Amino acid sequence: MEKVTIGNAELYCGDCAVILPQIESVDLILTDPPYGLRMFGVDSCHHRQNKATRGVKAAVGNYGPADWDMCPPDMSLIEQVIQKGVNAIVFGGNYFGLPAARCWLVWDKDNSGNYADCELAWTTLNHPVRKIKWRWNGMIQEDMKNKEQRVHPTQKPLRVMEWCITKAPDDVVTICDPFMGSGTTGVAAMNLERQFIGIERERKYFDIACERIDAAQAQGRLAI
Repeated sequence: MEKVTIGNAELYCGDCAVILPQIESVDLILTDPPYGLRMFGVDSCHHRQNKATRGVKAAVGNYGPADWDMCPPDMSLIEQVIQKGVNAIVFGGNYFGLPAARCWLVWDKDNSGNYADCELAWTTLNHPVRKIKWRWNGMIQEDMKNKEQRVHPTQKPLRVMEWCITKAPDDVVTICDPFMGSGTTGVAAMNLERQFIGIERERKYFDIACERIDAAQAQGRLAI
């Protein structure tokens, strides 16, 4: 296990099943666990099919091997993740057999092709369902003037993750993402001046997350 501290962020490189019991409870879990759909392994049939159907307009991003996408986390780990937060927002919650929830957060991707039109986040929030429409369709993004570099196959738009944080209670201070990936949740937390704890087991993405969160922290200092 390796720990890096960047401003208000504590970042851990390691397995969240091992690291979570060692950290204190947080105000909000905001995370996007792997769904186990086997969509992103470079040798998978699904990847080859999508490359054939979508590669006409633009080359499909090759993010390298995706062993993390081969199977979903055990339900016991998902429960452990949720219990670590006073509040929780879990993307892909419809895949994990979670209990009924009053509030789901819906991200309308305004896309086309073979991928889902929307993604669903299960929550413990006590208000009605909320929806954001933010285009994320291959090379086409909602905010083309501030286009985000896509460095992870399941990367969420920064504005979507910031929006999720604003749907949590106003007193949320500390946010944790146990499946940090390329660190978008951490960047959103930095932008909204929250404390952040991120965990990522893949060294490649951990290093990317550190760079992105450090850049966001530096930008915040410049704005003061």
